[in-house]
Amino acid sequence: MSATGPTTKSFHVIEAVSALDGALVSGRRRWSASFKADLVTKALEPGANVSAIARSVGVHAAQLFAWKRQALREGAVGPRDEAGPRFVEVETRGTDLVEVVIGAIVVRARADIGEEHLRRVIRAVRTA
Repeated sequence: MSATGPTTKSFHVIEAVSALDGALVSGRRRWSASFKADLVTKALEPGANVSAIARSVGVHAAQLFAWKRQALREGAVGPRDEAGPRFVEVETRGTDLVEVVIGAIVVRARADIGEEHLRRVIRAVRTA
């Protein structure tokens, strides 16, 4: 059985390049300073998933972690206080409850709740 058609085969290389909101400066994956700053700011938010942020814009997570370390080292940004809220001594009068308002959420706890337990509850509310 003989095939009809040209005996020489040729092909064309097609290169597909996707733009990431104008962030890519050249084909060598050099990122603009404002793009890096935006990503580092997002990565420093409490409870941020740095790997997910990097993945969402097509950057390797290791690269974003490096930008974050560099920004902290150079003093361009300060580390976020992720230890939770600071507590002060308060005197309770006539009530057995403590109320903590976080946005639209009110956390009510007994007045004798331990500080560490209350910190865990507040962290859980903030990340939910």
